Amino acid sequence: MTPNGPTRPASNVRWIICALLFFATTINYIDRQIIGILKPTLQAELGWSEVDYGNIVFWFQAAYGIGLLACGPIIDRIGSKLGYAGAIAIWSLAAMVHALARTPGGFAAARFALGLGEAANFPAAIKSVAEWFPKKERALAAGILNAGANVGAIATPIIVPVLAIQLGWEAAFIITGLLGFVWLVAWLAFYRKPAEHPRVSPSELAFINSDVAPAEDAPKIPWSALFRRRGTWAFIAGKFLTDPVWYLFLFWLPDFFAKRHGLDLKTFGPPLIAVYLLADVGSIGGGWLSSALIKRGMSVNAGRKAALLVCALCVLPIFFASSVSGLWTAVAIIGLAAAAHQGWSSNLYTMVSDTFPRSSVASVMGIGGAAGAVGGMLMSTYVGQVLETVGSYAPVFVWAGSAYLVALAIIHLLVPRLEVKAGA
Repeated sequence: MTPNGPTRPASNVRWIICALLFFATTINYIDRQIIGILKPTLQAELGWSEVDYGNIVFWFQAAYGIGLLACGPIIDRIGSKLGYAGAIAIWSLAAMVHALARTPGGFAAARFALGLGEAANFPAAIKSVAEWFPKKERALAAGILNAGANVGAIATPIIVPVLAIQLGWEAAFIITGLLGFVWLVAWLAFYRKPAEHPRVSPSELAFINSDVAPAEDAPKIPWSALFRRRGTWAFIAGKFLTDPVWYLFLFWLPDFFAKRHGLDLKTFGPPLIAVYLLADVGSIGGGWLSSALIKRGMSVNAGRKAALLVCALCVLPIFFASSVSGLWTAVAIIGLAAAAHQGWSSNLYTMVSDTFPRSSVASVMGIGGAAGAVGGMLMSTYVGQVLETVGSYAPVFVWAGSAYLVALAIIHLLVPRLEVKAGA
């Protein structure tokens, strides 16, 4: 035993839980990103304009924002197990329904349903992390589950073109949608809260609760009262300003490579895989960085913000992504920015569990995620209009590169010190 609790728990069930969260996030992003991979194919076959595609993305993000506002309080009330199960059932069914659509309106409706279901992924996942991990491991656990987004983004350009070429684009939506139901069986069979799980040893339970402050187990803060806390607005600002950059990568990066470097459905794979492999490194590395700094004696406040600053600085080179002539130079620049975004997100998510009781984590995640979705809605409209009028991604990348330093400055002004407070 140490002052912080057991150092070598006799069981490691928490990491199995983390693996389940990782795979759910992977599936979430496969279902989310498939529309971007198939955009050139669907645009050619169904006659979409750039504005049509922007509107399809807009309605996904509108539903995502609505779903985030609704799902946070629901998950905090019914718990991660049932909340996650219901969400993945909804979004997997919606993913399969895309195969029936033929018009921009039909795809927009399917994407709207997908967005409602997918909204619960991160609120449920971060709430599970807050329940299953002590503070010193939370950023790493969040980084690992967040890496599922990158694995999903890597798997999509590998799996989807093969399915679309061999079986048709409709089959690609159906087969990827079925993956969620496979995960659902494993989740319902295995997930419990730590104190209720038969495979958790007493030493692991003590380790999980080793650095829980009394305020962290405080009663749930009323949803409306969350808006009176500066930490909520800091998270809102961070998500509103930086989530749209990740949506830019997910929904527009294949189009950028097609327009700027002449790639198509058969050649998207290697560049996109490289970008998201780098993003995986950033997701885990960003979580590891703040966790390592805290373990070495830095305060939670300094450790989290130092990691956020490093990530914000690493996005800046994206200013030049549209001006370089070499494909792989552009891939390296965008990959660095994607890695930085994921490292940023790992620490931004963890900041919620640093500053709010466990009972309110999903609600705050939902509020901030909704703000990110609104930012994404504005981004999709902006990018569609820029491409129709200017025909270049240069203005978009200038905006993306500056978003993180602005967000960090606002976060620090709103929350100079990260700490859990029980009161509203």
